Amino acid sequence: MSERVDFKRALPGYRARRGRFDIIEIPDMRYLMIDGHGDPNTAPAFDEAVRSLYPMAYTLKFTSKRDLGRDYVVPPLEGLWWSDDMDTFTGERDKSRWSWTLLSMVPGWIDDAVLTSVRDEVAAKDSAPRIDEIRLQTLSEGCCVQTLHVGSYDDEAPVLAQMHDAFIPAHGLRMTGVHHEIYLGDPRRTAPERRRTILRQPVRPSGEPV
Repeated sequence: MSERVDFKRALPGYRARRGRFDIIEIPDMRYLMIDGHGDPNTAPAFDEAVRSLYPMAYTLKFTSKRDLGRDYVVPPLEGLWWSDDMDTFTGERDKSRWSWTLLSMVPGWIDDAVLTSVRDEVAAKDSAPRIDEIRLQTLSEGCCVQTLHVGSYDDEAPVLAQMHDAFIPAHGLRMTGVHHEIYLGDPRRTAPERRRTILRQPVRPSGEPV
């Protein structure tokens, strides 16, 4: 049996520092993905997405350990967030206008056959209401700016405003892609003031063509 891999320790993209913005290069990564729209606090689709993604992620981990002899810590839940008006993130925070994709990173050694088998296993238990909507997809972000936020999600706006309006343009960069959050710890079991969230924004040089 190989040593258990903890991607939070192994991959630089899962490390960030509070009060500091870092520019890092993120390699292409594969994720389980599921989409939705609306306020994550009130939209039933968000809760159903979480309740579908977690069983897939944990069953993949147990299958990898049992059948492939490769164990790992289930990576943290992640989310992509966007809106037609990005000011809804840093200003009014109108969550009803947000779209989102929840993510769970999949190790490179897990192939499509294993994924299909795990999907069938989870679906048979009838406890993942949106299992059929989960897909496996590669996310290409490249150059990104990220920092660590500690506290409630509702307190992110000043940090994001500093990132978007000050740090990024001051370093000759512009935003591209969508806002990315990584939830270090289970947000369902962590008090709001103790939540640790990596805030990530893909960027490109200002003069680079779109």
